Amino acid sequence: MPDNPTIALITGANKGIGRETARQLAALGCVVLLGARDEVRGKQAADELAEHGDVRFLQLDVTDDEQVAAAAHRIEEEFGRLDVLVNNAGVIAERNFTAATAQVDQVRATYETNVFGVVRVMNALLPLLLRSPAPRVVNLSSFLGSLALTAGSEPKPGVPTLLGYSTSKTALNALTVQYAAELRDHPIKINSADPGYVSTDLNRHTGDKTVEQGAAVVVRLATLAADGPTGGFFGEHGEVPW
Repeated sequence: MPDNPTIALITGANKGIGRETARQLAALGCVVLLGARDEVRGKQAADELAEHGDVRFLQLDVTDDEQVAAAAHRIEEEFGRLDVLVNNAGVIAERNFTAATAQVDQVRATYETNVFGVVRVMNALLPLLLRSPAPRVVNLSSFLGSLALTAGSEPKPGVPTLLGYSTSKTALNALTVQYAAELRDHPIKINSADPGYVSTDLNRHTGDKTVEQGAAVVVRLATLAADGPTGGFFGEHGEVPW
């Protein structure tokens, strides 16, 4: 291991875009902490990715205060800082076909992970990020969270509206802006990433992009140079409209 490697934590990283982001960052020489709720799946993913670099399992349910606090404590004890945080963990709790049939409990469950989980993790790990000389935070958003894009499109027959998921990503973008503005005088870079319509379990593998393509956007934002942007929303082809 290099004398001073980049320490990166990725939440929800046992599969999909998170797992591929872990692979790509490990291949770049980062020490990757693979966060996952499920211990068996998380350890298996970390073991499988070990051939690409230093990948270590970290028990982490972003909706659990105790687990988030324990993760922050472990990172402080082992490394004393955190250089990269990728808030990747996300769920779709609802499967409604119109906004009018959305169930509050399902929307709330989506927000617990996609929004409140990010606040919980950010606030717990921010002190460690601020110890890094060049910290980077990437929030995994979606084109579905873009008000400009969704306002101009009509619902398609048979395709769920996903009120909770889409609006949770809009809220996540707002978090990106708020944190970036508050920390604008610090070298930290905080951005939202739109990986595109990637084929994952989350969309039942209906996406038209590979996890390699989706993760490339995330890795680019996680490794921004000192003159890189902060408080923005970016996809494969550049800025994405809010």
